Amino acid sequence: MNRRDLLAAGLASAWASGRAWGAPPAAFEDQTWQDPARQRELPVRVRWPAGDGPCGLVIHSHGLGGSRAGGAVWGEAWQAAGLAALHLQHPGSDSSIWQSGLRGARQAAGAEQYLARIADAHFAIDEVLRRQAAGGAWARLRGDAIGFSGHSFGARLTQAVAGERPARTGRSASVARIADPRPRAFIAFSPGFNERDGLDDAAMAARFGAIARPFLAITGTDDDAMIVGDASNAARRAVYRGLPAGQKAQLVLAGADHMTFGGGTGMAEAREGGRRLRRGPQAAALQSLHQRVVAGVSADWWRWHLLGDASAKERLRAPAGLAAGDLWELG
Repeated sequence: MNRRDLLAAGLASAWASGRAWGAPPAAFEDQTWQDPARQRELPVRVRWPAGDGPCGLVIHSHGLGGSRAGGAVWGEAWQAAGLAALHLQHPGSDSSIWQSGLRGARQAAGAEQYLARIADAHFAIDEVLRRQAAGGAWARLRGDAIGFSGHSFGARLTQAVAGERPARTGRSASVARIADPRPRAFIAFSPGFNERDGLDDAAMAARFGAIARPFLAITGTDDDAMIVGDASNAARRAVYRGLPAGQKAQLVLAGADHMTFGGGTGMAEAREGGRRLRRGPQAAALQSLHQRVVAGVSADWWRWHLLGDASAKERLRAPAGLAAGDLWELG
């Protein structure tokens, strides 16, 4: 067994025992939330950590053509780490788009659905805090310990909520604000943007320099443009350069591709979406190892920045399971 396998096995064993965080994760609950302002139904999946004590919350947004089932690997890891997870599903850019094939995917990747997702994010945070104030099970949530994450199209939403300033931004009367001040930290799985405005340092600083909260970008060496040409690998890795120093991090896994970071049970499992996926040459074979590393790194990121866990911060100085060719940066 090589070094990577040994480290990954150790990481998997630590997760199986709950690390320092206690009991294994509980089941999830599916709900449908109604946004009365837009007459829009938003399917969600809720994962609660064990016990009934106060906990932080991570809101997760799926990629194009996915659903609230996406990001299951990440949600289970965060749940085991003592955090609640709320998986959003975005009607109009979810798994329903595959009924129209590639044409539906291209339409769903446009500005209209991007703005709809931004409104979904604001509504979800509003609704979480409303439920917390109303009492019951939601009262255990800490309103000062909310994180936001997403994969691919969901990563673009995460960037917007964090404070990205794209050179070309659509306008909509239904979205009065873009960035949201309430999340404390962010993770973008396969971040990106349209690179027509440039990839130089000045363009990156103009685009991402206003993001003043902790932001972790996660990608891979084979994480390139997908079905609708969303972002090149160079663009995905340029996000980190544009973030201001002091609270940023980047994980780049050698051989990982776009679907490595979907976290399972998403577009790859949809019949039409799966048929059109282009996988990297090593991605499928390395996926389970990569996902164990990402699960550990992301859980520690949340515990550090949402809960002030000093042990998690220390582990992120040199995350477990990294292999030759992987890149970890704290800047």
